[in-house]
Amino acid sequence: METIDTVVIGAGVVGLACAHSLARDGREVVVLERETAFGTGISARNSEVIHAGLYYPPGSLKARLCVEGRHRLYAWCEEHRVNHARCGKVVVASAAAQAPALRAIAERARANGVDDLRWIDSAELAALEPALAGHGALLSPSTGIVDSHGLMLSLLGDAERHGAMLALGSPVLEGRAEVDGIVLCVGGEGATELKAKRVINAAGLDAPALGRAIAAPAAARAPHPHYARGVYFSYVGKAPFSHLIYPIPEPGGLGVHLTLDLGGQAKFGPDVEWIAAPDYTVDPARVERFVSAIRRWWPALDPERLQPGYAGVRPKIVGPGAPDADFRIDGPAVHGTPGLVHLYGIESPGLTAALAIGEHVAAMLSANG
Repeated sequence: METIDTVVIGAGVVGLACAHSLARDGREVVVLERETAFGTGISARNSEVIHAGLYYPPGSLKARLCVEGRHRLYAWCEEHRVNHARCGKVVVASAAAQAPALRAIAERARANGVDDLRWIDSAELAALEPALAGHGALLSPSTGIVDSHGLMLSLLGDAERHGAMLALGSPVLEGRAEVDGIVLCVGGEGATELKAKRVINAAGLDAPALGRAIAAPAAARAPHPHYARGVYFSYVGKAPFSHLIYPIPEPGGLGVHLTLDLGGQAKFGPDVEWIAAPDYTVDPARVERFVSAIRRWWPALDPERLQPGYAGVRPKIVGPGAPDADFRIDGPAVHGTPGLVHLYGIESPGLTAALAIGEHVAAMLSANG
């Protein structure tokens, strides 16, 4: 049986960020990916937004790792020439009754260390985004967008320069904790068993199932997965906005919002639909809900320009009606198995926080010896 130092399971943006941090620490790292390419899961089906850290409970992992991750991400993109834009975001109150919710977001953002958020009234809002209808808004200058594939490619390249290896088509089927390491049963063409001193479960939607499949005391702590699908509709032609436009958040998500890609093309979404299992179908009939939501802040929307786009699935660890859960990064201090880390519920702002999550996991394993 081959023995290696560290295995990262999952080659999405978070798994690659963990591999990068661990390889830079001098560890021998192998990334095992079930699919035949990296970054084809959650990391390929999001809005590519760099979040500032406005919404998350102060002191939570989401808040701390989002703010730290945002600083790290902008610096990384500059250093590694990853295409990105600090385009800014407007969070709009479409009616006076929403003003208290907007103030609550501002207070939470300040508590999280977001120091550049600014309140704008209806007159300034009209000057900033003439097509936008609103009672008032928050302007977040440090929100941006990033080429997520380019980011993952740069993380993989850096990890490989520090000795990491990527094994595609290598699903982890099960595992077991032993006295001197964690044995993983790996499928695929080269089916084998590996023993690693350290294992990071960064399998995204499959992380809870994998957490139960690795026989260790930690298996009993694996959460039950819940899936919230969010669909996107693309916009044909040029939208009259220069910033990302967000409404007041809704349960399970941030509301149907407008994001721009790096070419200036607009898309709307995601919405929230609870489903029994991952499913990336986009029902064209959902456009009616989108039109109703968007017209609250963009009355002049031409619905004929909305076209079905794509869908993503959020890896929730709580179900509908429950407050959003924090990231769960379960390490040895939580479950008692040396070298084992499970990453659960890494939904938004996981892309923004990825580099900070990688450093957090590396530090956790370093402290564990």
